[in-house]
Amino acid sequence: MTQKKREITFYMTTIISCLVAMTVVVIAALLIYDRIREKADDKEAQEAIANAPVTYTQEEVDAMLAQAVSDAQEQTSRETQERILAELEESLINGPTTVQALRPFYPNDIVVVSNSVFHFVPIKDNLKKHGLLQENIQVLENGEMQYVQDGQVVSHKGIDVSKYQGSIDWEKVAADGVEFAIIRLGYRGYGKEGTIVEDETFKANIAGANAAGVKVGVYFFAQAITEEEALEEARFVLDLIAPYKVDFPVVYDVEKTRESSGRMNQLTQEERTRVTITFLNAIREAGYTPMLYGNMEMLSVLIDVEQLEEYEKWYAYYGSQLYFPYEYSIWQYSEKGVVNGINGDVDLNISFKLWGE
Repeated sequence: MTQKKREITFYMTTIISCLVAMTVVVIAALLIYDRIREKADDKEAQEAIANAPVTYTQEEVDAMLAQAVSDAQEQTSRETQERILAELEESLINGPTTVQALRPFYPNDIVVVSNSVFHFVPIKDNLKKHGLLQENIQVLENGEMQYVQDGQVVSHKGIDVSKYQGSIDWEKVAADGVEFAIIRLGYRGYGKEGTIVEDETFKANIAGANAAGVKVGVYFFAQAITEEEALEEARFVLDLIAPYKVDFPVVYDVEKTRESSGRMNQLTQEERTRVTITFLNAIREAGYTPMLYGNMEMLSVLIDVEQLEEYEKWYAYYGSQLYFPYEYSIWQYSEKGVVNGINGDVDLNISFKLWGE
């Protein structure tokens, strides 16, 4: 036990030392930037710097960096360093992940890990924010979450289901307070051929939900790698939902798969964005509400959310913290829900909108 404590202390000290060093480097970089900006004494010079690269010799850069690090160390007093260390240590000890421990120190960025790399994505002022308040989030004893304003629950209870939930008793689901269900319609396979497959329980689920009065949306698990394939997926979805009542959005489920054979994994951010827009536009042109599903990594790093601002978002994050800043309409907050009429776990959601009233 003593040896284990020593190992934990060693690892904690190493992590904290690295974080402090990172803090010093960031301050140094800011000081270098300030010195560069000082060269622009008038508006014309500032515009030139903003619109054209500034070049320095390696010797000048080395000298500026050395001086900036020295200045940063002077500015970061011992008291400040000790406070930062204490806060980081507490976060790392009590927080579930390192990335969650870092987030409070970067309020102007979205801190997320993608492909084992930490990303600090600046929050864009021009994009709509969700406007939700953390104090209005309530987590019930059964683990269900709801959003309350002025003492009234204003969110709507929902689930999403696929063949993995098996046979569902939709009357019991409705009686358990479920207002909406987003049903998997189908998916495209991971392999090179990318075969489109209908979810084997789709028809039974949508018919059962419609009959029970549960509002229905559908989702398609995407693996398109071209705009032509995205249109093929949209046509497949539209053909299948035509006979049914679909009030909630038609969702494009864009995920990075763990399997190396995942077709969309190889796309660039711009390619993935174009494919997604193609699908969503086709759904909208057919008269349905298009929606994008994604987690924090997808919506921050892997897709250009700025190009997708006009579309509804379904955000996946398993927890109750309102960290992601941008606007979204549905929140998938758990994959371990329990709902009457369903055997086993089911994903739980709350919606801040109610379509088809």
